[in-house]
Amino acid sequence: MKGIILAGGKGTRLRPLTIITCKQLLPVYDKPMIYYPINTLVTSGIKDILIIIAPEYSGHFLNLLGSGKEFGARFSYAIQDEPRGLADAFIVGEDFIDNDNVTLILGDNIFEKDFSTEIGSFKSGGMVFAKKVSDPERFGVVEFDKKMKATKIVEKPKDPKSDYAVVGLYVYDKNVVKNAKNLKPSDRREIEITDLNNLYLKEDNLKVNIFDGIWEDAGDFDSLLRVSNYMAGKAARIKG
Repeated sequence: MKGIILAGGKGTRLRPLTIITCKQLLPVYDKPMIYYPINTLVTSGIKDILIIIAPEYSGHFLNLLGSGKEFGARFSYAIQDEPRGLADAFIVGEDFIDNDNVTLILGDNIFEKDFSTEIGSFKSGGMVFAKKVSDPERFGVVEFDKKMKATKIVEKPKDPKSDYAVVGLYVYDKNVVKNAKNLKPSDRREIEITDLNNLYLKEDNLKVNIFDGIWEDAGDFDSLLRVSNYMAGKAARIKG
């Protein structure tokens, strides 16, 4: 299993904080934001990690993270010239993925959960994680039948039919590169991760795991503050 951290994008929802840097380098309490997705992958047993970054911040990431030795991992880097959708990460990372399974985590998604069991037992197809949220319209929303079997995933619906959001952690087999290349761009001119998930779902090859651990998409001011306060409180409890 290999890992990809997608840390490109413009971070427009966090301006003016992101005028001179990218959001994944912003502090979450006492660590840069990107330390958290790195930790999620490493504690899940993934040590070979590709970090996809925007060209203007490439030097910042290299200076901060280096080879990955400090984290007990091996880092590679790839440039995404402009945001083309989350599923584009697999096209950018095609050579890195090669014939292996791969886990993608978004660089602004912060988890307090050990995924080693689920990721360690993954064999083929696709696997996503869903969490009950109060604002599902911000995310890809999983629709279920009466037996709680996933039937469809809808990207940022105006009228959500469920309150289970797909979080920013995705696991796929080696076919993900081919599948990503076959996606048609959306109205936003991006290749959408939701379309990729629905492709696996239509083939009855997507597992949806529901979890209730801590998760924040730290891409706006409120969530960034909320997760920073949580981490500060956690540090204070550890100290005593």
